[in-house]
Amino acid sequence: MDNTLEVDHLSVRFGDVEVLKDLSFQVAKGSSLAVIGPNGAGKTVLFRALIGAVPFDGTIRWMPGARIGYVPQKLDLERDVPITGMDFLRARARLTRTPDAHIAHALDLVGISRKVCEGMIGTLSGGQFQRLLIGFALLGDPSVLMLDEPTGGIDEPGQKRLNELIRRLQEERGLTVLFISHELSVVYQYATDVLCLGHRRACFGPPRKILTPDLLYEIYGAPVDYHVHDH
Repeated sequence: MDNTLEVDHLSVRFGDVEVLKDLSFQVAKGSSLAVIGPNGAGKTVLFRALIGAVPFDGTIRWMPGARIGYVPQKLDLERDVPITGMDFLRARARLTRTPDAHIAHALDLVGISRKVCEGMIGTLSGGQFQRLLIGFALLGDPSVLMLDEPTGGIDEPGQKRLNELIRRLQEERGLTVLFISHELSVVYQYATDVLCLGHRRACFGPPRKILTPDLLYEIYGAPVDYHVHDH
């Protein structure tokens, strides 16, 4: 396969509700796919279908040997649970049969200190916790990184640092990245292709083709503005 991922005629239904219908797209090796669209359009459901967490119709083909690191939008883990960040990472290392020595490398990659991770996860800031989750996903040496709104709940400077971190990891490690975002300026700057999910239709293509006022108005049902940084 020349692509990391190929999706053909994908549909997902929960009872009488069809969340995704006849969706087809592909993701090239080393590229970055942004998934956008209004709330309730099925973005997270798509990610869950891609990792095999929900039943679907159609075809999902991952490149042979693809290893997926997944960072969910919400983690079913109470922030007051009495475990440290290091406990969290060690559990992942055991699951992926990754030597504990690789944890230190993952922490270096995401820019978070061991001292911070030795504290309870409830003491971490939003940005630190997101970096911990990305470090968690990097254990097991993934070739694909999937991120569901990775900067949600983080202040603007923290969002910028996290987006730059993800871009740097992609370039240094040759990762294929799929991410869900509501920040269209970030999508325009970082995405190779955009999959826009609407309640009535979906569209796929490069940012310049998808992020147009007319198409965004059709998908979102309201004017959508975003700022493009010249650099």
